[in-house]
Amino acid sequence: MTMTEQHQERTEAPKAAKNPLDQLGGPMGFVYSTVPVVVFVAANAFLPLPVTIGVSIAVGLALTVFRMVRGERFSTAAGGLLGLAVAVAIVAWTGSAKDFFVVGIWAALAGFVVAFGSVLVRRPITGVLWNLMHGGKHDWRANRVVRRSHDIATLFAAAVFGARFVVKEWLYLADSTNWLAVAKVAMGTPLTVLAALVVVWAFRRTTKQLG
Repeated sequence: MTMTEQHQERTEAPKAAKNPLDQLGGPMGFVYSTVPVVVFVAANAFLPLPVTIGVSIAVGLALTVFRMVRGERFSTAAGGLLGLAVAVAIVAWTGSAKDFFVVGIWAALAGFVVAFGSVLVRRPITGVLWNLMHGGKHDWRANRVVRRSHDIATLFAAAVFGARFVVKEWLYLADSTNWLAVAKVAMGTPLTVLAALVVVWAFRRTTKQLG
């Protein structure tokens, strides 16, 4: 790595750390993830389930068009629509409104298993990702400071995933669709931003040690 590349890498890292919310789509990213949930739950309170599904898809389509008009790529803008389509398809299949959240519940469990498991096998996933982003040539696990940093970052991510699964699964079993919506919003972007802050900290510390 040349001196110029090292300087560029070290100046880019602080920028990423300044506002992790920007890396997740900014404030509008939070809105995009929240609107479909609010619309589904609100519609379900007053309308039959088939109509609720139709309203949700219509709002999802409108939101996708709005994002494309704002200049987002189709693949990015349509990502939310795809997730919504999967969620309402499961609801249509099971006939239960609470199943709108089932994909997120099991995704949280999968995230916890991967993150926590990677720490158990002494290959914390954030360290693996950092190394891949830097050519995969660093012996980062041999550096105690670096490995400890990624243990902390990965365990924090595991805690976020685990908390989401425990809370949402409990609400799911209690048939509390409205509170599932509250939990999804409250434990979504805010906790993701906190986890991103810790990961950025670990990345910056690793770059300082090995970059």
